[in-house]
Amino acid sequence: MKELLDKILRPCKKWTDILPIAAVISLIMAVLGQLLGDFLFRFGLSSVFTAVTGDEAVSVFLGNYFSFIGIWIMGILYMLIFKANRPMLKAIRHNKRGNTVTWGLRGLLIGFGMNGLCILISALMGDIKLTFNSIDPLLIVLFFVCVAIQSGAEELTDRVYLYQKLRRRYRHPAVGIIGNALIFSAMHLANPDVTVLGLLQIVLIGVMFSLYVYYYGSFWCPVMIHTGWNFCQSIVFGLPNSGIVSAYSIFKLDAASARNGLFYNVGFGVEGSVGACAVITIVLVIVFLRGRKRKYREDLWKPVEEQLLAEQAAEAPAAPPEG
Repeated sequence: MKELLDKILRPCKKWTDILPIAAVISLIMAVLGQLLGDFLFRFGLSSVFTAVTGDEAVSVFLGNYFSFIGIWIMGILYMLIFKANRPMLKAIRHNKRGNTVTWGLRGLLIGFGMNGLCILISALMGDIKLTFNSIDPLLIVLFFVCVAIQSGAEELTDRVYLYQKLRRRYRHPAVGIIGNALIFSAMHLANPDVTVLGLLQIVLIGVMFSLYVYYYGSFWCPVMIHTGWNFCQSIVFGLPNSGIVSAYSIFKLDAASARNGLFYNVGFGVEGSVGACAVITIVLVIVFLRGRKRKYREDLWKPVEEQLLAEQAAEAPAAPPEG
């Protein structure tokens, strides 16, 4: 039994790395973080946002995105306070492999491109009709920053904390890659008009994001793909983002004429469509096939594991002399 467990589990594992426990901790971190962020907004920036935007409804919607700043605060504090989790901070910092400005811009283009393609096809097929609303440069910048905070917070919770917890416990990287994607999808169960297809798509994109971390050592790229997707869908074109419609957008959707189609779901938006699942799957496969050719595999825990094994070897009693 011990030999079997040694093939599955890594010696540097912690009891908090067990999938259900790690998932619960990440959920608690997300909930408490958002409560903290909501507090900071309500009693700090709410009046400022309202004064700047001149619209309370827009200010509140901005606040919904901004409140995710609390998850950033909680997540980083948790990693700093608990020494065993400090290696996770390396996944966030700049590195020459994947956490670069170039990879961030690449991610932004991928996110805009995937979502924009789905919207374009939906419009050409007549499933959605869009009309120009307005361009407010200040609002666009504010929303972009707040959407990036929200998208990055979700990636911090799943592609850093939860993913790395599973990578530390289980030898096979697939547990971390697929496990965090499943939990990521489960966190969207309470979204308005959620569908099975929508949840499947979130799993697929979660796996794709994890592959960027594993093969390219890039946290910044998934953050910006996530940001580009959400910003394009919600703020540029005014479509539901996981079922939620923004209070401000450059274009507006004629919701009364919208219909379900290959690339659009009336309740959940682009994210609930067969076409979007297909687009994400194609990108996922490309990332996987290209990544397999790379020699690099992200593993923050290998040095920790090697140090632990060396210490255990040093403490082991010497073998008695033969004869």
